Amino acid sequence: MKKGRPTKSVIRQNVVEILYYLGQGYGYQIAKIYNEIFPTVTQRSVYYHLRKGKETKEIKMHKIEQEQGNFSWGSVVEKIYYTLGEKAAPRGEKRVKEFLKSWKK
Repeated sequence: MKKGRPTKSVIRQNVVEILYYLGQGYGYQIAKIYNEIFPTVTQRSVYYHLRKGKETKEIKMHKIEQEQGNFSWGSVVEKIYYTLGEKAAPRGEKRVKEFLKSWKK
C-alpha cells in the first residue's frame, strides 16, 4: 500500500459532479454551488481540490479571464475557469443536476 494521502477524494468527486453539469466554472462559483448542495467546506479546500484535480487530470484549466471592477484589493480580478479533464469520472449526481437546473434560471 502506498504511503500518504489517498488519491480519491469525496470533495474532489463532488467538484467533478458540479463541473459535469455546469460545463465550466471558476473557483469561487464552484465553491458557492458546492456549499449549497453538499456539507459545507471551506473555499480553500475547494481550491485545493481544483489544483489537485489538475494533477490527477480529473480537472483541467479552460481559460483565464481578467475582469475590471472596483474591488477592495484593486481594479482587476483574475478568474480561472475549469472544465472536466480526461480522467474525470462523473457519476451523474441527481441533486447537482436538480440544483443547477433551478440555479441557471
